[in-house]
Amino acid sequence: MKCPACENVLQEMNVEGVAVNVCKGGCGGIWFDNFELKKLDEEHEFAGDELLDVERDESLVVDHSKRIKCPKCDDIVMMRHFFSVKKSVEIDECPSCAGFWLDAGELREIRGLYETEEDRKKAAHEYFDEVFGDELAAMQVENVEKYAKTKRIANIFRYICPTNYIPGRQKWGAF
Repeated sequence: MKCPACENVLQEMNVEGVAVNVCKGGCGGIWFDNFELKKLDEEHEFAGDELLDVERDESLVVDHSKRIKCPKCDDIVMMRHFFSVKKSVEIDECPSCAGFWLDAGELREIRGLYETEEDRKKAAHEYFDEVFGDELAAMQVENVEKYAKTKRIANIFRYICPTNYIPGRQKWGAF
């Protein structure tokens, strides 16, 4: 596999049973296959400490504004997005194989963001409430009002509809 950032050949490294591809001697980036990053992204997970300081060529400058292709899926351009709601680390993710490319130093930054997965989820919920909370509350009030109105209309039609007068079909009446 070739490095998507500097075209160097990626070297496989086993870290606590997780095989990742590292750009040693090049840009220092790391390729994680699907679900591998989850095993190494928290600071209390001691596995992966050797990935924090990957040997790299300091003279090599990587253009982070350039979109890169997935090293596993040849013709797929990776999506760049923030790793968390703190919006401090931008990572590249393949939409096809769900692998992640982290540039040099990004794993260290990711590990410093949250102590646990629960902290990350809590921060995401708080951010979601901050951004959409008022709008969702207004929609909920509106939906409750619409439901009440719909129920009133349905009750009116219950008395008008002929099926209500067929014996055995109604829940009320003398039949």
